[in-house]
Amino acid sequence: MHSYVSGPVIIGRSVTSNRVLAALAVVGFAGLTALMAQIEIPLGFTPVPITGQTFAVLLAGAGLGARLGASSQLLYLAAGMVGFPVFAGGSGGFEVFTGSTVGYLIGFVLAAALVGRLAERGQDRNVNTAITAFLAGSAVIYLCGAIGLMATAGMDFTTAVELGVTPFVFGDLLKAVAAGTLVPIAWKLRS
Repeated sequence: MHSYVSGPVIIGRSVTSNRVLAALAVVGFAGLTALMAQIEIPLGFTPVPITGQTFAVLLAGAGLGARLGASSQLLYLAAGMVGFPVFAGGSGGFEVFTGSTVGYLIGFVLAAALVGRLAERGQDRNVNTAITAFLAGSAVIYLCGAIGLMATAGMDFTTAVELGVTPFVFGDLLKAVAAGTLVPIAWKLRS
C-alpha cells in the first residue's frame, strides 16, 4: 500500500496509506482551517486581521506530513477561490486572491509543507523541536504575507513587516507553543 508521507506522523500510517482516510484527513484539516478563520479580530491599523488559521495550518502539517498537509491547505484555498465563505470574516471568492492577505494564504501551503516535512523527520516528538518547527512554519507565513502586502498594497518591506508581521508575533508565538506542546503530548498518549 502506498503511503503519502515519507516518515511517521501523528495521524499515523493507517490513515496516510489509505486513499479514503487520507482524503478525509485532508478535508478535515481544510475544514479546521476554515473554522479557525472565523476566529477573527480586525485591527484598525492593518488590513490583516488576527485569526486562528495559523494554528490549524501548523497542526495540518504536523498531523498529515508535508504532502497531505500542503494538500489540505490547497483544498482550503480552492474552496475559498470558488466562493465558499471559508476565509476570515466569512469571505470567499477569487477577489480575496487580489487582496492584502493573498501572501498569507499562499504561505499556508508552504508552511504546512515545511512543518509536515519536519514532522516526518521526527521534530514534532519533543516540545523544543516541535516549537522550533512551528516557529519555522510561522516565519514562512510571515515572509509570504509581507511579500503579498508589498505586491498588493504597495508597501515597502519595512512597512509590510510593521503592519503584517509585528502585530502578530506574540499571538503566533503562543500558537506555536500551544501546538508544540500538544503534538508531543499526543505522541506520548498514542504510544
